[in-house]
Amino acid sequence: MTSRDEFFARIRSEIQKSTALFPASVTERSAYPRQLADAVRREIAERWPATLDRFQQEFERVGGTFYRVARLDHVPALVAGIAREREARRLVTWYPRGFGIDLTPDFRAQALDVEVMPVAPVEDPERRRQFRTSIAAADIGFTGVDLAVAETGTLILRSAVGRPRSTALLPPYHVAVFDRTALVESLAQVGMFLEAWHDSEPEPGSGAAIHFITGPSRTADIELTLTRGVHGPKEVHAIFVDAPFHG
Repeated sequence: MTSRDEFFARIRSEIQKSTALFPASVTERSAYPRQLADAVRREIAERWPATLDRFQQEFERVGGTFYRVARLDHVPALVAGIAREREARRLVTWYPRGFGIDLTPDFRAQALDVEVMPVAPVEDPERRRQFRTSIAAADIGFTGVDLAVAETGTLILRSAVGRPRSTALLPPYHVAVFDRTALVESLAQVGMFLEAWHDSEPEPGSGAAIHFITGPSRTADIELTLTRGVHGPKEVHAIFVDAPFHG
């Protein structure tokens, strides 16, 4: 049987045969990641319209659907329209704290059956199983966004109490809402934020998962027949809100 060392040695040997590779090196970790992340935010605050245009272009390139509204309270009507076009009724949403206002009454006024994720940790295994079953049976998962990466059209979401990862992964339609404070230009900048997020003790209730979502779920069989939605949402919708609702 091939040992682990032999396996990696063969990979290195094959890689060395390619002439198209660029030299790579390990980036030195900053001693002040929070300051770097804050500097990135200040820079993007001055050029966010161009960053948003790039995000929209790349997001649509990978199969996402992009919308833009003036205020957060315009979102429920837009989501209801998405639901009606797909004959969807059941919506699960992150706890409202991350959005600044509670959109639940507005969703229900649009005839959507809404379930809000609990803000307190669910310790009972049976209760946790029930929540997963309920989320899996929903038509739409409604979430916020921690970072929106213009370079790749990627949405980055952190799990936590009130915002479980399954909300964005199990329903067939994922709708994510964000403002200009979530925009970053590149994956290199994302690395700064990852460092900043892990620069101190985790906040109570913070989760263990960070998800990079680049378009709908895609799966291809051996004949390269592409199918959407097998291992995640078959549609991903991103709604940008002009009026910032995050601090």
